Amino acid sequence: MEKFDLCILGGGPAGYAAAMRAIDLGKKVILVEKDKVGGAGVYNGALSSKTLWELSQKVYAVNKTVVSTGRQKFEISWEEVRRTMNEAIFDRKFQYSCHLKLLQTETEEIVFRYERGFGKMLNPNQVEVTKHSGEKKIFYSENLIIATGSHASKLPNVAIDEKIIMTSDGIHQIEDFPKSLVIVGAGVVGCEFATIFSNFGKTKVYLLDRAERILPFEDEDVAKLVADNLQEKGVEIFHSVTLEYMSHKDGGVEFEVSLPDGTREIMQVEKAMISVGRSPNVKNIGMEEAGVKMSKRGVHIGDDDTKTNIPNIYAVGDVTGRVALVNMGELEARHAVELMFKQTMEKLSYDNISSIMFLDPEVAGVGMSEQDCHDKNIAVKVVRIDYSCIARAIAMRKTQGFFKIIVTNDKEMKILGMRAVGEHASSAIQGVALLIKMNMGISVLAELVHPHPSIIEGIQECVRMLMNKSIFKSSVFKDKLKCYSCVDGVCTPLQRL
Repeated sequence: MEKFDLCILGGGPAGYAAAMRAIDLGKKVILVEKDKVGGAGVYNGALSSKTLWELSQKVYAVNKTVVSTGRQKFEISWEEVRRTMNEAIFDRKFQYSCHLKLLQTETEEIVFRYERGFGKMLNPNQVEVTKHSGEKKIFYSENLIIATGSHASKLPNVAIDEKIIMTSDGIHQIEDFPKSLVIVGAGVVGCEFATIFSNFGKTKVYLLDRAERILPFEDEDVAKLVADNLQEKGVEIFHSVTLEYMSHKDGGVEFEVSLPDGTREIMQVEKAMISVGRSPNVKNIGMEEAGVKMSKRGVHIGDDDTKTNIPNIYAVGDVTGRVALVNMGELEARHAVELMFKQTMEKLSYDNISSIMFLDPEVAGVGMSEQDCHDKNIAVKVVRIDYSCIARAIAMRKTQGFFKIIVTNDKEMKILGMRAVGEHASSAIQGVALLIKMNMGISVLAELVHPHPSIIEGIQECVRMLMNKSIFKSSVFKDKLKCYSCVDGVCTPLQRL
């Protein structure tokens, strides 16, 4: 029986990152993947959907310009859209394939092996891999990492066939733009696909939201701007509704919703997408045989700083139910490897997680939101600047959006979080993310020399407002610049010149 220092179940972003970090440390590694290396992060998740978003944004921007000048609208077929998406997937797939092949042939001594097949733990040290041909192999490993990812959750009593009624897995495989589409779930994924299809302008989109507003985990000003833009593009949003039933009918979809006023409405559309979260892939991977326990809620694998209840078995990525983001899965994976091989003793911090939502406009965040602070009754100071006050945004003619920074309500004013909404949002948050990790205040940002004109100058103006040394004064541009403190749920404008 061949022996390894580390066996990883799952070749998605987290599993792949774990394997590469273990190779860095000179360990003998086997990576087991049942389907495709890269997982949902490449094939029906981050890469594929963001390729669709990028293309849809370009199409929308072009049409917004040409229509306003009286010219004919630009048309693009779904075949062309899908070709672009598949080209992006192929590029990433090719990188992974070449990398894996060269890693396995680079040295005479095998330090890395990739096994394609379904991996199952037989006990805490043995893994059985069933190949697609039916052949079975058993490997011994000193340590195991479970990185089996997640799959799109489904709704009871809704027959999902991934052709008419779909999840995010099936939506990428449609044959043409649907004339109408209902999306159930107004979280990140639901709102992203509502943005994508409304951008292309060929689909009537309905968005069902059981909460009072879309993106309920985000600050209200962020959610409102996104919702307003979706509605401007023709998306019909149903707030505070209950889906009573959904079924196939006449080659399409029929569904009924209960509205807040107590009435019900029956509607028919061509396609439906269910976007109600994700569930961990733990079925038949040998959880009981290895003795690995689920969380108290029984929804995800229970973990403590990536460690499960079995000393040599770790869990990373979506399967832990913590933060379902590629960057966090990779970070957890590297951390788990360093823990098991005694390269670090520090616990992994989730305080400065950076995220991006591909909406209209783009939304990025790091650390705590204003809503988080209110919920936890943390006294804060908040400062916000509108994009219309930033020279680069004016030059780009992209003045819709804002920066918002949340700091402690004391003299140090340490940064707790930031939300960026607008062009280049994801690039703007990185300096703030670093300061959060370093537990530093805002003064260093105020004194940096930023390139001009650049979007990040708006961040500098934000912190200067807090320090009462801004170029524009919030007392003058009250609708564009805001600076206030929040204590015990009561927000009060800060007195600034």
